[in-house]
Amino acid sequence: MIINSKSFLSLAEKIIAGGAPDIKEYRAIASVPDKDVFYLLAGADVLRNASFGRRIHFCTICNGKSGICTEDCAFCSQSKVSKSEVPVYPLLQKEKLQKGALYAADTPINKYSIVTSGRGLSKSELANVASAISELDQKALDYCVSLGILDPDGFRVLKKAGVTRYHHNLETSKSHFRNICTTHTYEERVKTLRAAKKAGLSVCAGGIFGIGETYKQVLELALTLKELDVDAIPINFLTPIKGTPLEKANNLTPLRCLKIIALFRYVLPEKEIIICGGRENNLRHLHPMVFYAGASGIMTGNYLTAKGRSLQDDIEMLEELKLRIRQ
Repeated sequence: MIINSKSFLSLAEKIIAGGAPDIKEYRAIASVPDKDVFYLLAGADVLRNASFGRRIHFCTICNGKSGICTEDCAFCSQSKVSKSEVPVYPLLQKEKLQKGALYAADTPINKYSIVTSGRGLSKSELANVASAISELDQKALDYCVSLGILDPDGFRVLKKAGVTRYHHNLETSKSHFRNICTTHTYEERVKTLRAAKKAGLSVCAGGIFGIGETYKQVLELALTLKELDVDAIPINFLTPIKGTPLEKANNLTPLRCLKIIALFRYVLPEKEIIICGGRENNLRHLHPMVFYAGASGIMTGNYLTAKGRSLQDDIEMLEELKLRIRQ
């Protein structure tokens, strides 16, 4: 493949017309040098616009249960191997779980998600989360949860309560997963996603980048998510946290971040791609370019244990780019 804007525009037009790239074309995208990433953006922006126009999805999260995690994910400040100082508390009471949703309902935010630490929730904890969501206005927002590894009964409880989407990241490719987590398997994560889909929930699954993965492994993850037919893909960029095994990681540049987003857009042209943790720190001055790289959504507000951008800052950014918040 010739590396210029015209070739990637042609590829985007082929995809929009219903033609799927072959593995050689995907590999060609993954092998584009970082310095040439802006050639990729030409087609990525066309693909985003074809499915979503100039409307951008906003979501926000609540850290419903923090710390006390039994898992050993190398990037996470809440893991059992982390020595980071993070808030530690059990599942929040119902009113606190609902507080963020009540705020979001009066803003342009589209989706509110409750996220909890740990491998999974007990039945009583799951019931408390479901109860909190069932009492919220189902017309004001869509509701998502990220509660770890659940069984089919758990998903049925959530769906009955009004949850529309389940979030469960694969984190990285299968070939790289054992390098960043050993306390559960990749297959357990995949099984959880399939169970959520079987229960009739929309599925949000992506990963975190800057944890030592190669571009080949970035593509591997994207193709796995394509095969699983997930509905939304959250893309996180590592912000190294002192006290974690990856505290000295330095694998990201703004151009690498844009290339990862663009690669996902070519592989998953019609899916929601949401840029989440680490977007400001890693993209720096190129941060607004995420949309032209193919992103169709962002997580606004704070992250689990780190401060994020304010809703007002994100609204102003879209206004400057002549983009609109999806209502």
